[in-house]
Amino acid sequence: MSGQIPQRFIDDLLARVDVVEVVGERVKLKKAGRNHSGLCPFHQEKSPSFTVSADKQFYHCFGCGAHGNALRFLMEHENLRFPEAVEQLAARLGMEVPREGADDPHAQARERKRKEGVNLLELSASYYRERLKMPEGEGARRYLAERGLSPEVQQAFAIGYAPAGWEALKRHLSERGVAEAVQVEYGLLVHREESGRTYDRFRDRVMFPIRDIRGRTIAFGGRVLGDAKPKYLNSPETPVFHKGRELYGLFEARQANPRLERLVIVEGYMDVVALAQFGIRNAVATLGTSTSEEHLGRLFRMVGEVVFCFDGDRAGRQAAARALQTVLPQMIDGRQARFMFLPEGEDPDTLVRREGPEAFEDRITCASPLSEFLFDHAAEGRDLATIEARERFASQVLSAIGKLPEGVLKSLLLTELSRRTGVDQSRFEALVTPRETPEAEPPPAVDAGRDEASRPRPPRGGGPAGEALSLMGRVLQLLVHEPRLVERLPEESDWYPGEDPEARLCHEVERLLRAGRYRSAQVLLAHFHGTPEGERLAELARRELLIPPGARAAELDGLVEHFRRHRLRPSHQEEVDALLSKQQRGERLSQEERQRLMGLLTELKG
Repeated sequence: MSGQIPQRFIDDLLARVDVVEVVGERVKLKKAGRNHSGLCPFHQEKSPSFTVSADKQFYHCFGCGAHGNALRFLMEHENLRFPEAVEQLAARLGMEVPREGADDPHAQARERKRKEGVNLLELSASYYRERLKMPEGEGARRYLAERGLSPEVQQAFAIGYAPAGWEALKRHLSERGVAEAVQVEYGLLVHREESGRTYDRFRDRVMFPIRDIRGRTIAFGGRVLGDAKPKYLNSPETPVFHKGRELYGLFEARQANPRLERLVIVEGYMDVVALAQFGIRNAVATLGTSTSEEHLGRLFRMVGEVVFCFDGDRAGRQAAARALQTVLPQMIDGRQARFMFLPEGEDPDTLVRREGPEAFEDRITCASPLSEFLFDHAAEGRDLATIEARERFASQVLSAIGKLPEGVLKSLLLTELSRRTGVDQSRFEALVTPRETPEAEPPPAVDAGRDEASRPRPPRGGGPAGEALSLMGRVLQLLVHEPRLVERLPEESDWYPGEDPEARLCHEVERLLRAGRYRSAQVLLAHFHGTPEGERLAELARRELLIPPGARAAELDGLVEHFRRHRLRPSHQEEVDALLSKQQRGERLSQEERQRLMGLLTELKG
């Protein structure tokens, strides 16, 4: 029923449910001390960084920063709305979800209408499947057989047939009490305003149900059997179907392999189904639209690699260029995007039949990485021997790089652009790095003889607004990413800067790590979960730590030494003033005092 779910019920539900059980049904978990760990389901990884805490009743991924309780997990993993996630959790415990205002007749009417819509789409899908088996479906069965689709694949994708009559589905649904207005609203009937007539939208077509991530039919696509136009016809936008969000074949791909690592985006239903017939079960198709940011956001939550498949002609290259611009903001470190171009005149359906699945899989594996396509596309049609062409080439590449999140990929692309153009990398970095306001604190001075890799780095962007880290923030980030470094901190706490607001948090983090109970970053974050300090630490955990592992200890040592010097400066300044005053009074300084004064002046200048 509709109406707001009372907060008290949500609190009671979360108190009763076990997040380890909920997550463990979808992610393979192993016991790790008091917690459970496994491979994160929200980004691609080879070593576990995903932790579920039974004590805290929440999950956290140290790699991508995903975190939350059992409700949040269901919403993100199953792509559920909040009420749906609550209903699913409540069903596990045999609890009925109460609704505020459930006795409101308007709310009851809205709920009845929603259920009517959902039910009629499933009813229609069943009707189309039955029609395929009937004598009237002979032409559709012959078409599917000619395309080489086995009964098993037809069943997996729930393929059906829409009869040629103008009102076949309309009569079927009306006989079962479904109002015509609802059929129109959910895209099954077409309403002509000038005549007031309604008739079936899909007629004499092979029908492909479009299913959401839970397997519920939310729309249809129909492929004409003859030469009628349009060749393919999709459901219109409805209360449950949005083209810019849904992907055909995603449910079926996850059914075939729940632990997908790669998804291939193709153009149409038959491409997806034909590839599945040849054992390639990781293809999806957009529904008459270009790939959107929402599409990619959903895919990258499930897999670490997306391969775009395009025709090799000019239109295909233009479509690839649009896809490149869409995918760039999604490319956090650890994700991959590739671009695959087919021979002219071929599509995935025809090519996999001609070459076979192994050759097609090889094409996917050898598809151009994002970096390669980016540079090739920018260089296309330009004579890079001329300065003017190199300038336009560099400007186009820089514009693309500027859309990338902060991380290793962005740095490597700048390095490669520098190599290809002969322009110093620092000049390109200045063009794509937002200016910091207010001015960041300069990095601490270090001995000239210290190895370059061990020097404290200047602050890097990468936070929510790309802000630079403070020096104490860099200490915290090192401890969050590598807790064992706490052993290098001085036993005394006199090095902490009293004026730094993050010093108190750092001191608390040090105390917990030294206590021996918080030896992993995940558990450390769990301790602070739900607090402003926890949000700050989680933000630092999400930021890429670009310092090589071998240089992190020296980085921390340099930062501590910097703070120690600044803490000691007031007393040192007093000593310098005393010695200078003695000298100004005409008193002769001893050899030891002169050496001491020179040393103090040198240190203060540092």
